[in-house]
Amino acid sequence: MFRLVLLLSMLLLGTATLAQDAQEETQAEEPMTYERLGKIIFALDESAQPRGPGFELSVSGVPIIVVTDPVADRMRAMVPIRRADELTQDDLQRMMQANFDSALDARYAIANGTLWAAFIHPLSPLEKDQFISGLAQTVNIAKTYGTLYSGGAAQYGGGDSGNLQRALIEELLKKGEEI
Repeated sequence: MFRLVLLLSMLLLGTATLAQDAQEETQAEEPMTYERLGKIIFALDESAQPRGPGFELSVSGVPIIVVTDPVADRMRAMVPIRRADELTQDDLQRMMQANFDSALDARYAIANGTLWAAFIHPLSPLEKDQFISGLAQTVNIAKTYGTLYSGGAAQYGGGDSGNLQRALIEELLKKGEEI
């Protein structure tokens, strides 16, 4: 009798767990696409412009280029910072340090003779809040190049910079809530 009760309990518990898993799956965001990305971008900047496989927008006065590649399932948000041929060894070392600890999901990168702030992510699994936070971090590392080299969401030590940079992320996330 005990075994029968135990077996029935396990079956019922397993069914409840499967039902809970199914509910969690239905709450997941739909895959990110060029079109969905566009809706988010236009909520953040009404003046954004579609450009080929991507968009141009401005966040806090900083121009951002977003490029998508659905075939490779990738997206990239980029902010040009300066010419790369004028970087010193100290500049390069500091950016690599920042890429390790303070740039967060954004990164410093060099391509086509330009130093960029970039956020790169697989396209389809990208969630709305991840994208918005990635944009804000990209803007923050562009703005803090040469000083804090920070994505803004985590700062060590006191001061005002962390709160100011975190404010941009919060502002963009709030705009994104309306989507």
